[in-house]
Amino acid sequence: MGDVVQPINPENVKGNPHEYFRRKYVWSWPIRIFHWVNAAAIISLFFTGLYISQPQLAPAGEAYNNFVMANVRMIHFASAFIFVINFFWRMYWFWMGSKYARSGFPFFWKKSWWQDLFRQVMDYIKLEKGHIHMGHNALGGLAYTFGVIGLGWLQILTGMAMYSESNPKGIIASLTGWVIPLSGGSFQVHMWHHLFAWGFIVFSIIHIYIVIYDGQVYKNGLVTSMVSGVKFYQEGDIDRDDWLK
Repeated sequence: MGDVVQPINPENVKGNPHEYFRRKYVWSWPIRIFHWVNAAAIISLFFTGLYISQPQLAPAGEAYNNFVMANVRMIHFASAFIFVINFFWRMYWFWMGSKYARSGFPFFWKKSWWQDLFRQVMDYIKLEKGHIHMGHNALGGLAYTFGVIGLGWLQILTGMAMYSESNPKGIIASLTGWVIPLSGGSFQVHMWHHLFAWGFIVFSIIHIYIVIYDGQVYKNGLVTSMVSGVKFYQEGDIDRDDWLK
């Protein structure tokens, strides 16, 4: 038999506000679009990239009737351009969005950011519940900076450098062609690009685990917030993200 939901007593809410959760619209639609488009693009890029590096299919008949590798490369390149456009879309909304859209940025120069970083690390080590953040906590913001922004730039630069080899005098080559000699040659660029792709997978595994863990421990709707945009908090939680002010 399911639990019976008791009606809320206004007097109890007034006398014990810390016991009740409130809801707040945190993740605006541009941020949510970026998240899911980014996830889809990375999945497509990773698996098509694996196939390009190690082809497995051997279709019957002449190659010109099948174009398996050509189709896989087309999907890979299309996903790459979607990834790049989406990446710059997120950069735009970093400046134009709410303060929560900027919460993933590491505020190294603020003492409160460092305090939250160490407190969050200790909370995870001790498996203790800390306070709820409306945006990203300091540790999460630092992880996103390296795991999404940092890896994103590395993949864009190495990927576009490889793509530019088909047209050495094109605009993409003029923008990213310097990556090839800097890395020591085309082969090294391919290897770095492949290695960075695995970095996304490692980050994604840790990201999914932490999101599920936090959602269960903090009861703040973290998992569903990237669909609805809404997170839940208790009295005083919003005031603790003071490095965003």
